[in-house]
Amino acid sequence: MAEKPIIRTIDSVISKEVERAHGATIQVLLGPDESMPHFYTRLFTLQPGGRIPKHRHDTIEHEQVLLSGEMVLTMDGKEHEVREGMAIYIPIGCAHAYENRSKASVRFICIVPAIKDYRTEWLD
Repeated sequence: MAEKPIIRTIDSVISKEVERAHGATIQVLLGPDESMPHFYTRLFTLQPGGRIPKHRHDTIEHEQVLLSGEMVLTMDGKEHEVREGMAIYIPIGCAHAYENRSKASVRFICIVPAIKDYRTEWLD
């Protein structure tokens, strides 16, 4: 458990490629390295033409907020156009995928429960 408050800049966190994705990166802003007790906060960036393929998790839900841009979020086979300022809830087991069809980058915060090792089932 984190023993003291933490404040950091997004620019101070290393960006990594998202597994099986194209043009997508993740930054774990607050996570297991900081001993977060309940939630992990991540920042995803999806470049124009970027895509995270369809997948699901059988033990975690997601809460997300689009900070900038617009993208197509597919949940359980239904496409949703989401844009800056929208909040999203993805329930446990919901198949989901992300695609940036625009000419501008997309950035969104994704908060998940602090589970040390959760599974991702890739469907594409």
